[in-house]
Amino acid sequence: QVQLVESGGGLVQAGDSLRLSCAASGLPFSRYSMGWFRQAPGKEREFVAGITWGAASTYYADSVKGRFTISRDNAKNTVYLQMNSLKPEDTAVYYCATAKAPYYTGSSPSNFGSWGQGTQVTVSS
Repeated sequence: QVQLVESGGGLVQAGDSLRLSCAASGLPFSRYSMGWFRQAPGKEREFVAGITWGAASTYYADSVKGRFTISRDNAKNTVYLQMNSLKPEDTAVYYCATAKAPYYTGSSPSNFGSWGQGTQVTVSS
């Protein structure tokens, strides 16, 4: 079955950077768009960034545009989220997810079929 394992979260100060990784297994990774979402306490899960299967296109939530960069290495079955200029409002559990079908893309949680367990990112002011 599909398995996604996130890593790289932690506690940082405002203005710092973090790089999240998500290692995927159990699927033909290079055929699937990938996404990063986050969920803060008491809030709904929200889209952060997405990347199409061949990395030809990337897309971001307005709140992270210009600060976060999503990338992927299909040889390593891994997707990354580079987060710069972190703000306290970026504090959340971050999840990676696969699109629900090959060669499919979107930014709603309903467009994604498999999810990782999440990694905590905490940004102190």
